Amino acid sequence: MSSLKSLESEYPIIDSNFHKFCASHAIFTVEDFLLNDVYVLVAFAECQSNSKELKQGITQVLSIIDSLHPPWMNGVDLLTDAQRNKQVLSTGCEGLDLLLGGGLHEGQLTELVGPSSSGKTQVCLQAATTIAYKCRASVVFVDTCNSFSSRRIADFVDRLLNPSLKQDFSFTYACYRLSENVLR
Repeated sequence: MSSLKSLESEYPIIDSNFHKFCASHAIFTVEDFLLNDVYVLVAFAECQSNSKELKQGITQVLSIIDSLHPPWMNGVDLLTDAQRNKQVLSTGCEGLDLLLGGGLHEGQLTELVGPSSSGKTQVCLQAATTIAYKCRASVVFVDTCNSFSSRRIADFVDRLLNPSLKQDFSFTYACYRLSENVLR
């Protein structure tokens, strides 16, 4: 985090007196400033002979902090923003998309859980392929079991590019099994 000293040249109210005041409260960086209760700082500032300038300095630092991040949002605002501004990405599995409210939601973590051989990897590979193709985006698939098969991805790509190819029974079954597990 940047030091308060670095703000001095651009903001004259944040001068050596303000730095001394902050240092007396173990505040040397913007992060230190954020860790302190502003009301307590203002109360301490009011006890000083230069309280007006110190309070202006506190207000200036708060203004700088506010300008550097998006406005604070409550839970309802966050939900509304997520519903309005986030993409829903199809997994390529109609039943699973239905259960997920349209698909995978951008910015959210979706965890697939199920017994061994229930199709979790199959669904993840399908979703990765579908999203990469439809969104023209890069997708990262983290394989923790060292079981990645480029041939499986090639099969999914073939089916996306040539829809007349018969859907792989194992994928359809995996979607069914995952949907069945979620509904229990």
